Amino acid sequence: MNRESQAQWTANILGSGQSCPEGLTTWNGSDPKMRFAIYRNNVMVSLIDALADSYPVVQALVGEAFFQAMAREFIKGHPPSTPVLVWYGSEFSNFISSFPPASGVPYLADVARLEWMRIESWHAADASPLSHETLATWLSDETTLEQTRFVLHPSLHTFNSQYPVASLWSAHQDETD
Repeated sequence: MNRESQAQWTANILGSGQSCPEGLTTWNGSDPKMRFAIYRNNVMVSLIDALADSYPVVQALVGEAFFQAMAREFIKGHPPSTPVLVWYGSEFSNFISSFPPASGVPYLADVARLEWMRIESWHAADASPLSHETLATWLSDETTLEQTRFVLHPSLHTFNSQYPVASLWSAHQDETD
């Protein structure tokens, strides 16, 4: 299947108003349009579920129905770029910040950013932490210290928010988490 065909197939699957691809047949004689609609629905539900798995606090804050509607709109404009669904949804927080129906929950995009950072942290590359001995050596030599550039561990992220997103996130965690 060439890129143009793949793009058309994706548009047909993700666009709720798109029709069944031309020339689609079934082996058992069933209606291809009906079967394609079922496939389209399964893809959409799977992508919504993947977003809900990545953004459980966002879903808890707005409710399942609103989250599903918002996710559906996101999916239409942001198809997955990889078959690994754990990496799907990295742009969701940006989408939320420009999604008019979510404007009544101004902290929602920042909560989504925090949730995505947790995913990135969980899957970050392993790296050895700076040892106490190395740090002590650098601190004792002013020349070395001046030339040293510290880099955060790959699992660490920082971001600023005017909202108490850590408290919001924490309030939606089980005692066992």
